[in-house]
Amino acid sequence: MAKKTRSTKKRVVKVSPLGKAFIKASFNNIIVSLANEDGQIISWSSSGKMGFRGSKKNTPYAAQLAAEDCSKVAYDLGLRKVKVYVKGPGAGRESAMRTIHSSGIEVTEIIDVTPMPHNGCRPPKRRRV
Repeated sequence: MAKKTRSTKKRVVKVSPLGKAFIKASFNNIIVSLANEDGQIISWSSSGKMGFRGSKKNTPYAAQLAAEDCSKVAYDLGLRKVKVYVKGPGAGRESAMRTIHSSGIEVTEIIDVTPMPHNGCRPPKRRRV
């Protein structure tokens, strides 16, 4: 008995020469997404997707490979200039931006959108070891 597979229609994203690059650099992973001006994702990559595991995921080299993979796909589709939005405290923020620029996509401006608490949540109690 053959298994019936449902085919989902892939959304077609309009790619213009201008776009946005989102770099989320947490302590555990780096996610690079390239979007058009409306915010629809053209291509994305992460250090985990590139085959890094554990503590190697949050290295500048892993961020470099992820950004290279992501920007190559977007460049082929016609993306040429991006505004970069960086979020998080991770190690690969700088190297991901440099790699996007060196792959042929011009970085016009860099905006840090790291969320800052205005003394929000109460911190967890001190550890007793």
